Amino acid sequence: MNETIRRSDYRHRASKRRRQRFFHRLPLILIILLLFILLTVFCWLLGRHFLGKDSPPTMSSPIPSSTGEEPVRTESSTELEISTDPEPTMDPMVDELLDDADRIAAGYDYDRAIALLQDSKFYGSNSAVDEAIAEYEQIKSTLKPYDITQITHVFFHTLVMDESKAFDGDSDESGYNQVMTTKDEFLKILDAMYEKGYVLVRLHDMAELADGEDGTKMTRKAILLPEGKKPFVMSQDDVCYYEYMDGDGFATRMIIGEDGKPTCEMKMEDGSIQVGAFDLVPILEEYIQEHPDFSYKGARAVIAFTGYQGILGYRTAPSYSDSPTYEQDKEAAAAVAQCLRDNGWELASHSWGHRDLGTIPWDNFKADCDKWNNEVKSLIGPTDIILFPFGADVGDWHPYASDNERFRYLKNLGFSYFCNVDSSRFWVQVGDDFLRQGRRNLDGYRMWMDIAAGSDTSKRKLDDLFRAEDIFSPNRPTPVVWE
Repeated sequence: MNETIRRSDYRHRASKRRRQRFFHRLPLILIILLLFILLTVFCWLLGRHFLGKDSPPTMSSPIPSSTGEEPVRTESSTELEISTDPEPTMDPMVDELLDDADRIAAGYDYDRAIALLQDSKFYGSNSAVDEAIAEYEQIKSTLKPYDITQITHVFFHTLVMDESKAFDGDSDESGYNQVMTTKDEFLKILDAMYEKGYVLVRLHDMAELADGEDGTKMTRKAILLPEGKKPFVMSQDDVCYYEYMDGDGFATRMIIGEDGKPTCEMKMEDGSIQVGAFDLVPILEEYIQEHPDFSYKGARAVIAFTGYQGILGYRTAPSYSDSPTYEQDKEAAAAVAQCLRDNGWELASHSWGHRDLGTIPWDNFKADCDKWNNEVKSLIGPTDIILFPFGADVGDWHPYASDNERFRYLKNLGFSYFCNVDSSRFWVQVGDDFLRQGRRNLDGYRMWMDIAAGSDTSKRKLDDLFRAEDIFSPNRPTPVVWE
């Protein structure tokens, strides 16, 4: 039995439950309605007694016509309005509880939805609550574990908000065209992947370090989804809003919104600053709020930082220490990083100086790692994820071994999840104390390569996710070449 909960299913299920609760209360509603009518009639008769039989009626009842014409209905402030909307009104606390449970269940976290209902005072005494628990238990029994080695990982850079500024022919246009994705393209990608049944999961949903008889090992976890659903991981590199991007149609920094969730600021043409969904984080957050079944148990993307110009649009690197707002910016950046964590986002290293950690000299490798540890980790807190710049790695395709000095150094700094770039659909490697995964760039260059391949499926790398021709912005300069 396929019990996939899509957005329409989630709303249908919630509406169905509201209707059930309404009909359960229908007898009580009818009794109250009858009492109201009797009271109104009594008041009307009492008024006629004191005011005289010829006094006009105060109800909106039909007035008999001596001519046989259709009675005329008059409006009155005492007219009873009966809504045809089956929204329950008798116990809003139960309604709210069930709506919360439905939303949690829509994200495939049936255990938490069931626990929420069982921990409530209505458990065992409210038929709607008990029916919801039984339904979640039944759906949970149909879920299937997914092979984590078949999980794909897609990634993006900062999203282009204003294509006319990014693709304006200046010296930065080519770079943006190659490695950036536009807002409209990103939204189309989300829609396409949602329609194909993809569900966002965390890296930590795939495997985690766990203590066992043989010591601490990277242990595979069970991702349980309905038949037809496919988990995937998403990440975003360089969430720093570098100085060179200023005025080119990108967000300028990330802040904490009035709702307590991370959002972005962007400088407008007139110099004013607006707050809104101007990059991947707030856009994806809005999408998941609209499509709760797109996120597995509240999962969000991995957000990766360099450090050489600071993080999140705040100039937190020591080279900016002369700024009068330097300490304030560090505090603000740390607060936003914590806000990201609190809302389900995973944070990661992208090296300090955006360096190829697999090829730079050993002394430079150590210096870069130590700078990130001292200047970025000190702001965002501990993380065990590193997303290698340029898609490079500190080893070949063989599992990391103890004689890999660079792996050992990163491991000692606390990293256990290592992600390179690979155009393959899947590349997952689970070692004794690490997980490696290949990432797929969904940018202008990769989409153009699919388009240029035409019908040659051996060269098309994105068809399992979407058709590049349906996503690619017509405002991009073509051809997109790698420089």
